[in-house]
Amino acid sequence: MTAKNQRLVLALLAVAAIVAAALLALSALKDQAAFFYAPSDVKRDGVPVGRAVRLGGMVEKGSVARAEDGVTVRFTVTDGQATTPVTFAGIVPDLFREGSGVVAEGSFRPDGAFVATNLLAKHDEKYMPPELAKTSAGTMHETKSLTK
Repeated sequence: MTAKNQRLVLALLAVAAIVAAALLALSALKDQAAFFYAPSDVKRDGVPVGRAVRLGGMVEKGSVARAEDGVTVRFTVTDGQATTPVTFAGIVPDLFREGSGVVAEGSFRPDGAFVATNLLAKHDEKYMPPELAKTSAGTMHETKSLTK
């Protein structure tokens, strides 16, 4: 075999190895992917029962109910167009409250309710940690008094 043919065979083997590695990576990641749905998407397209997904929106005001066991929380997620009931058993994040954003990871039951295994509370872009808010408020006060 000539040197030119050897290079061609090696290049083809390298391309085949890269394609095989990419296919293996994609098949492994397929099971880990969690799709994001809003309540209006669920209403329009139906629910993927039993499949790991993320449901995002705002916690509807007046919808948070805590069970007597102290761990289970039931609430409704809305996007302004539709609502979806959610049940979560666990410790809720500190930022979780009515009227705030939430992303719930879990799956849908056949009745359309969502059972969350993890909650991610979202805050707005104006959020500032309390420690930093105290520091910047003091700095702003000092700055105002210096400029007068």
